[in-house]
Amino acid sequence: MSTMTLTRTKSARSVDPAPRFTDLLAAEWIKLRSLRSTYWLLALASLVAVVVNVNAVHSDLTYIDHPPPPMPGFPPYRYDPLFHGLSSIASDLMTIAAGSLGAITVFGEYTTGMIRTTFAAVPDRRGVIAAKVVLVGGITALAGAVVSTVSFFTTNAMLASRHVGLSITDGLSQQAVLGYAAIVPACALVGMALGAVLRHATGSIVSLVLLFFITPMMFGGDRYRWLNEIGSHLPLATVNRLTYNPDASTTISKWAPSVLDSWITMGVWAVVSITVTVIVVRRRDV
Repeated sequence: MSTMTLTRTKSARSVDPAPRFTDLLAAEWIKLRSLRSTYWLLALASLVAVVVNVNAVHSDLTYIDHPPPPMPGFPPYRYDPLFHGLSSIASDLMTIAAGSLGAITVFGEYTTGMIRTTFAAVPDRRGVIAAKVVLVGGITALAGAVVSTVSFFTTNAMLASRHVGLSITDGLSQQAVLGYAAIVPACALVGMALGAVLRHATGSIVSLVLLFFITPMMFGGDRYRWLNEIGSHLPLATVNRLTYNPDASTTISKWAPSVLDSWITMGVWAVVSITVTVIVVRRRDV
């Protein structure tokens, strides 16, 4: 009797299909959707970011129509649609929102204990993390693309009558729009890595702020090249380089990285963050 029962059990297990990746994605989407604060946070941040960019350009219209007289010894001021229309303030807002979302998707499950249920149902931890990465990366990439595209087209439409706007057909404009959008999912993946390592809400968010905003203050200036090199390879420094307009009056460091170097740096941050998340989740106990 026991032999027959064991045989039936083995047969039942053999026909029980392993969860497909689409099933894992659906499960992660349900988890994310159940936490309304997460997607409301990203949606609100996206709306505010667009408003910040549009308001910045709208406030500049008066100065464009009535420019101040040039200062002696300085070249005439040239308005930069990228600096104002794709502002660092809005970008910083999006990156901290995306980083927080990425961290919450990881440490939130450890805080509530849901991670035990997840791994009991799906022992393949790499598959679970891959689904989280695809979902969080896809959602934040969409948010970044919306903010970047809407901000660029709206602000440059406002500037078209002043003949200082840019066209999306320009290579510089395409580079800036793509870079402005790509930094959002990259920072979301960094947030996932910090959430996996720290497993604590306050610690993860504080670490994000330190990495994104406090650390760059320690590696600025042109006095020491090695300090500048470190600072230029931090996450938010990449988007500043990709949205830089060489035809405007703004300047960058004499040791600033190339455009290709900035793209590589952003990609390395994303890949390393995914790798750290997978390794930590696989090897640490729940």
